[in-house]
Amino acid sequence: MSCSVILKEKGLRLTPQRRLIVDIIHQDDAHLTAEEIISSVQSKMPGVNKSTIYRTLEMLEELNCVFKSEVDDKFIYHHAEEGHHHHIICRKCGKSIDCDEHIFHPVETALSRKYGFHADFKHVIITGLCSDCL
Repeated sequence: MSCSVILKEKGLRLTPQRRLIVDIIHQDDAHLTAEEIISSVQSKMPGVNKSTIYRTLEMLEELNCVFKSEVDDKFIYHHAEEGHHHHIICRKCGKSIDCDEHIFHPVETALSRKYGFHADFKHVIITGLCSDCL
């Protein structure tokens, strides 16, 4: 379901600022930091306050329109319509490899059995060293 539809269902307006933020996240295949989103929004719509963008990103995350992950002390965002996906990222060369979602099923099962905890594996990023950088 698209963010526009979700916003309308929740009785929230799709303001020009919100539309632009959603469009920026959907147009870029890469995962964007909040700073990159802010820069892009402000270049297209000068005068939009950073706090408006941060609040919109938080709202979109709460509505499951975007996923937020932390990499290198920065938050990155991508649209939820991509579905659940995971990455391993080399901390030396920056190479990013997509991981199959099923690789985390044993961890999810173990957490549930041992701790009664349901893990939320929407978007997992694991950093380390790739085979070329070892």
